[in-house]
Amino acid sequence: MPTRRTFVRTGAAAAITGAVSVAALESGAIPGRGRVHELLGLTGPDGVVPAVPAGPVVSGSFASRARGTDVGYSVIYPDGYTAGARLPVVLALHGRGGDHRSAVNDLGVDRFLSSAIRNGTPPFAIATVDGGQDSYWHRRADGDDPGYMLAEEFLPLLARRGLNTSRYGVFGWSMGGYGTLLHVLRETVKPIVAGAMSPALWHSYDDVQPGAFDDAADFARNQVFGHPGAFRDVAVRIDCGRDDPFAAAAHDLRTELGAAGGQQPGLHTGGYWRRMLPDQLRFLGTKLAN
Repeated sequence: MPTRRTFVRTGAAAAITGAVSVAALESGAIPGRGRVHELLGLTGPDGVVPAVPAGPVVSGSFASRARGTDVGYSVIYPDGYTAGARLPVVLALHGRGGDHRSAVNDLGVDRFLSSAIRNGTPPFAIATVDGGQDSYWHRRADGDDPGYMLAEEFLPLLARRGLNTSRYGVFGWSMGGYGTLLHVLRETVKPIVAGAMSPALWHSYDDVQPGAFDDAADFARNQVFGHPGAFRDVAVRIDCGRDDPFAAAAHDLRTELGAAGGQQPGLHTGGYWRRMLPDQLRFLGTKLAN
């Protein structure tokens, strides 16, 4: 019959084993950390689209020479403002597989924007545009150049629509989060503010998602690490879930740039991005106004 001492020893051993297991999970030393954290409720709640009225959304398309095709776009205004209001504008760059409709259809950005303005964030509009489903927002070997399209075609179009592009921002998620950071790096006339959620970042070409870059030289040309001076005059926020596959690289770049943001409980999901949108939009609007 087991004695009390046996129970104590067994309990201690179990506690030690449990502590080791938790440490291994937290360090990423064993596979499936994100799945285990999700089952244990450690990845945080999904964000909920606010129950507020959406403002006007104006959509259209234009022939893009940079992309060699017609490109769809939408301009999202906060509730209480008319389409065509002269507001500062933030470009929204969608993730892989998305298009200009993803911000509203997948994340509810139109209602998050209205909610942010209701809660005191200075008003601005959000402009979304088709960047290609797997372009990663840079010039590709086939000549498709969504980065050039943003700066040389889309921003002038927005100015003609009456938006204030003299002080603009940019933000995106996943592929679009990387595109946001690349836009800051590439442009001579830089945005005032940039926000990235779960940016698709890699230190090594050997680790990249297939199709994200044409080859190793393309990866090297479009690397956002190692250029802190290019971000010096731009307010940058980088958020990434701690169980996201890009968490370590996002942490490294945030540290390199001294950027705002952080690592929160979360995965690489729409639920995490919706949870982070209020903080991202508040950051973007406040920096644009200042």
